[in-house]
Amino acid sequence: MVKDLMPTRTPRTVGVVWALLGLNTLGSAGAKTIIPLPRSLIQLVTMGALVAAFTLALAVNLRLRVRASAFLLLLTFLLVPSILSSVHLEAGFGALFRCFRLSLFVGTLWLLSRWWNGDTTFVRYHIRFYFAAIGTAAAGLAISPGAAMPELYGGRLVGALWPLTPPQIGQYAAVIIGLTTLLLLGRQTDGRTAAIILVPSFVLLALTHTRTATVGMLVGLVVAICSLVLTSAAARRFFAWSVVVVTVAAVGFAGAVQAWFLRGQSKEYFTSLTGRAKVWDALLAAPRSTAEQLFGTGLGDKSFNGLPIDNSWLAVYNEQGLTGVGLVAAMLLVLLGVALLRPPSLSRACAIFLITYVVMSSYTEAGLGDASPYLLHLALAASLLAAPVPTTPPTTPADPRRRVPRWARTPEVT
Repeated sequence: MVKDLMPTRTPRTVGVVWALLGLNTLGSAGAKTIIPLPRSLIQLVTMGALVAAFTLALAVNLRLRVRASAFLLLLTFLLVPSILSSVHLEAGFGALFRCFRLSLFVGTLWLLSRWWNGDTTFVRYHIRFYFAAIGTAAAGLAISPGAAMPELYGGRLVGALWPLTPPQIGQYAAVIIGLTTLLLLGRQTDGRTAAIILVPSFVLLALTHTRTATVGMLVGLVVAICSLVLTSAAARRFFAWSVVVVTVAAVGFAGAVQAWFLRGQSKEYFTSLTGRAKVWDALLAAPRSTAEQLFGTGLGDKSFNGLPIDNSWLAVYNEQGLTGVGLVAAMLLVLLGVALLRPPSLSRACAIFLITYVVMSSYTEAGLGDASPYLLHLALAASLLAAPVPTTPPTTPADPRRRVPRWARTPEVT
């Protein structure tokens, strides 16, 4: 921890840096957009955003004051297996580029850690950016419904202005819904503002038909609200009404809910996780040397034999080996342990929601071993769990005692 007290007010530049980090994690692969965007241009924008984020963070924190963070320390250690496995170039020169990107990403988080004070400032930054991101998907839907819901993706919502896939839009909408709901319960926002954010987010989440994001959001909210039940009457009321609404919906709309989750797929295909299990079995059965088992094959595009892995743990094992898996597990355990030790609060509930959501999503989504929205979610959780630094007023040196002349010390006798 820095020796001096943290500033009580976070500079606006910090919010810009957080948004630039989010822009970098949007990726460059996705659906076809209304106006074709070359992938090289998208990569230039996203990588330029990361360089700009690091530069601005350095400019606003020139003295390099940071807060001690076990999460960031473990994330820094994750660079070791990433670099050791990437220097062999088994995954090509792109592996070294991804290592450089991850290094800048981690370095920027270290620079921002100076303002991690356990409040909800970064939660608002998070909501604003990702709401803007899904806003581009909503705008694309309004401009060209056919391009925004193509048959190639089974009629699911995609980004028609910026190339976003249905799981990306679903993830952003789910995180926005969870965090905004908790801010509303904690009276950190009003009902009108919450409705403006929640209603379109729910609609876009439903249009993406993203099962992972939906289940992760629901489980995360249940766990987070349960952490507030003993200390918040609003949380108790919300939990009780949620149980009633979910029960009625499960009974009255069971068929519609089942059809939404199946997305027109057979039950056999659904139980095989839409073919993911075949890729996972092939990855685990592939022969590996001892070095590859320990440190992986280098940072890649989270695929195996040209097919997406879609599992964070197997993706980390493939690219960073068992060492990377251990470090990622340690990051999650540290965050969870700190969350359990903190007294009940809104910040703690938001952190628990994010940790639960990431853990749930890690089974069918990749990203915990590289710069991604999931790492940004965990960094936000770490900022929420940071212990507040007490501020004390500056002490002014006492005035030196004024010398009193000897004649003035003896009272005059009249």
